[in-house]
Amino acid sequence: MINIYVDADSCPVKQEVYRVASRYGLNVILVSNSRMKLPDNVSARLVMVDGGLDAADDWIAEHVTGRDIVVTADIPLASRCLKKEAKVIGPKGASFTEESIGDALATRELMNHLRDLEEIGGGPAPFKKRDRSRFLHQLDEVVQTLLRENKSQL
Repeated sequence: MINIYVDADSCPVKQEVYRVASRYGLNVILVSNSRMKLPDNVSARLVMVDGGLDAADDWIAEHVTGRDIVVTADIPLASRCLKKEAKVIGPKGASFTEESIGDALATRELMNHLRDLEEIGGGPAPFKKRDRSRFLHQLDEVVQTLLRENKSQL
């Protein structure tokens, strides 16, 4: 069974995850530092973690497998999950891969450094309807790929 792990505290695409999970009968595991409402029409559970900022990331990285999908904007978490052969998608629809994660980590470090020097300000660009659509399409494609892979391994 494919699980979709969601780094849920600030995830803007939970409804899209539920829609795809419902279509394919997949499990959704929301990992969060706080309570949130779960949908009735999807096999979903909430894992609340105590601890620091990385507690949810640590829980996901510990439990994810190569048969799973992770939804996160956290680049270090994406890297950890890729090492366990999970598929990783950002909320704006970009897939993290072994080929792209090095550049993503380097860019993250550069941007943090520039922010520390006060050369740039602000955070990521606002979330748009186009991002939501791109995410939905990408998640659907990744699920179909994993289902084909699982079927061919039987």
